[in-house]
Amino acid sequence: MFSQMLHNKKVLLGITGSIAAYKAAFLLRLLIKSGAEVKVIMTSAAKDFIAPLTIATLAKHPVYIDFYNAETGEWANHVALAMWADVLLVAPATANELAKFANGLCDNLLTATYLSAKCQVIMAPAMDLDMYIHPATKNNFNKLLAFGNHIIESESGELASGLSGQGRMAEPAHIIKYLEEFFAQQNRFVGKKVLITAGPTHEAIDPVRYISNHSSGKMGYAIAEALATEGADVILISGPSQQHISHSNVELVQVNTALEMLEAAQKYFPTAAIAIFSAAVADYRVKEIASQKIKKTDDTFSIELIKNPDIASEFGKIKASDQISVGFALETENEEENAMLKLKAKNFDFVVLNSMQNENATFGFDTNKVIIMKKSGEKLEYKLKSKREVAKDIVNVLSEIILL
Repeated sequence: MFSQMLHNKKVLLGITGSIAAYKAAFLLRLLIKSGAEVKVIMTSAAKDFIAPLTIATLAKHPVYIDFYNAETGEWANHVALAMWADVLLVAPATANELAKFANGLCDNLLTATYLSAKCQVIMAPAMDLDMYIHPATKNNFNKLLAFGNHIIESESGELASGLSGQGRMAEPAHIIKYLEEFFAQQNRFVGKKVLITAGPTHEAIDPVRYISNHSSGKMGYAIAEALATEGADVILISGPSQQHISHSNVELVQVNTALEMLEAAQKYFPTAAIAIFSAAVADYRVKEIASQKIKKTDDTFSIELIKNPDIASEFGKIKASDQISVGFALETENEEENAMLKLKAKNFDFVVLNSMQNENATFGFDTNKVIIMKKSGEKLEYKLKSKREVAKDIVNVLSEIILL
């Protein structure tokens, strides 16, 4: 019995050169039975393991292999294929193709389509145990996850080499279940308006210099992407950042200073169902900004600073009973105690705590290690993972609160 989650979904299936390619026929059959429309790209190496005629017959579409088909004179448009798909599913995904995806190599139709894809990409790796656990492969997995791709972990069992361990492509039925759950999540926040603040603020000293911090905005942008992917209408108010976002459900509002961020947030907060305050807002600004560049003359120089408004605290005072607000706490000591104080003072539903003591976390890194502390007193601890994965954890907690 199949659910309706895959009905009319456009699945672009990529098949690469692995012994597990024979499972692609079973996977394809299940996709069709589930109501999905499927088009297939095979790499040249995949033809050594399963016949394109078999795949084309099951898919009810021609199989795409090369950019140019000499027999028909047709050109396979990788951009059009990428735009057609609701999801690009690569199963099996070999270590070789995963490395190409992770490093931007483009030497076949599948890799070109991947680089053109605006849809979500899901990969089901298949390789031998030693390849699967090799540091280079793990590094590629981390890169792909950081790009926003999804990986269905390989399963354990007997491998083609005769070894036994992790490396087997997930069974077709398990991949179908993953896809059903994946598409079910896409609708969790449909109709919800979300306000997110992200990045640092720049507080001018003179026309050249400013006060700021090391925030990159990566965490806030990842949360915006994750919520938009699940149907939310996101207003992302960002201080200066090198991050980019292209999801159609995200409206980017760019600001520089804390006062500008407050003004923008005041415009959108009243209609937001959820507000997430991830920006690292400068605590102070210069009282008198010099109109000209300050020259270096004296051995010492003093600037008078005045306190910036606490944006999250301001909205915590007027937050409606049906609004959800989330804060972030970056601490260097007494982390959990300080985070709980911030949660109560600013009327958050939960706070995301990270510590400067954690390696490869916080400012500038693509990874983070957080503790989510709820108003109820519940505490959720997570291992170090990509900020995109952390964003998904935060979204899952939000979803649980919405369902209460």
